[in-house]
Amino acid sequence: MKKFFKVALLVFVAFILLGTFVFLYQKSKPQVVVYELITPEVSDLEKSTVATGKVEPRDEILIKPQISGIIDEVYKEAGQTIRKGEVIAKVKVIPELGQVNSAESRVRIAQLNADQAETDYKRSEKLYDDKLISKEEYEKTLVTVRQAREELQTSKDALEIIKEGITKNSASLSSTLIRSTIDGLILDVPVKAGNSVIMSNTFNDGTTIATVANMNDLIFVGKIDETEVGRLHSGMPIKLTIGALQNLSFDANLEYISPKGVEENGANQFEIKAAVAAPDTVMIRSGYSANAEIVLQRAKNVLTVPEGVIEFSGDSIFVQVMTDSIPAQTFERRQVQTGLSDGIKIEIKEGLNGTEKLRGTEKKG
Repeated sequence: MKKFFKVALLVFVAFILLGTFVFLYQKSKPQVVVYELITPEVSDLEKSTVATGKVEPRDEILIKPQISGIIDEVYKEAGQTIRKGEVIAKVKVIPELGQVNSAESRVRIAQLNADQAETDYKRSEKLYDDKLISKEEYEKTLVTVRQAREELQTSKDALEIIKEGITKNSASLSSTLIRSTIDGLILDVPVKAGNSVIMSNTFNDGTTIATVANMNDLIFVGKIDETEVGRLHSGMPIKLTIGALQNLSFDANLEYISPKGVEENGANQFEIKAAVAAPDTVMIRSGYSANAEIVLQRAKNVLTVPEGVIEFSGDSIFVQVMTDSIPAQTFERRQVQTGLSDGIKIEIKEGLNGTEKLRGTEKKG
């Protein structure tokens, strides 16, 4: 029995020694590394940049009153379309007491002068009919009475304008009725009935009654970094995407590149503007955030490889070209000249003919 245990123990030890030897042998053998093979292909490349900004009307018109007063009525609201000349609101004039007194005094004086002129004219007319005065003297009194009548009417109109902001003779040209100056869409009406408004003058911009814009003439306004602005020029096509309108893109045309940069977060940014071509069936609101993709450079039908196969050594660029696959993959390092890159693929100008197999990433397992 003891002999059996000794034999079993010897066999077990021998098995352990043999297993250890096999393990160490397998460990010492060089492992064969297999790489994915990449074949260069002919394709088109585009290098682009994205500018962020917003879409807005080319012109937003601020409608301001031509007279100071109180908003009596508001006839329109934001979101409505409006035609040129349509009334947006009505202003009620609050006259200044000193101006009223002055205007009333002018009316009284004009009335006195008119009464005297009428009396003189009637007297002159009778004398002329009796051939007691010359025609010249008669015509002078006629001119005087006409001037007095005109002055009386003018003074009454002035008083009426001060009190009401309008005269009966010029109701169609009333400055109390605030009208749109263009056809378009009302973007904002910041006033309500009862609000005080003032007209524009040297010391004040005046109160904005409404903001009106032509929404059929939209532009994209954005900013681009100084490292890329040098590649832009007017007339470049732009692909515009608006966050609020998913799955839609619009064509735009670059119109303006600012000659002066503005520093933002440590980088110089230049403003750009582009005309937006939007179909009438799509409602684009002023102020929508948008991204403008601008193609800076194109290369068509060029030999390309993934950027991952490129190796850099100083100023030189290399790829690993397979020379044999049996019994194992072998590669040689070859210098190439590259061109345009889109961040995924890169153009190979010299060094490859397109039939080679290049070393890619190592295969797992």
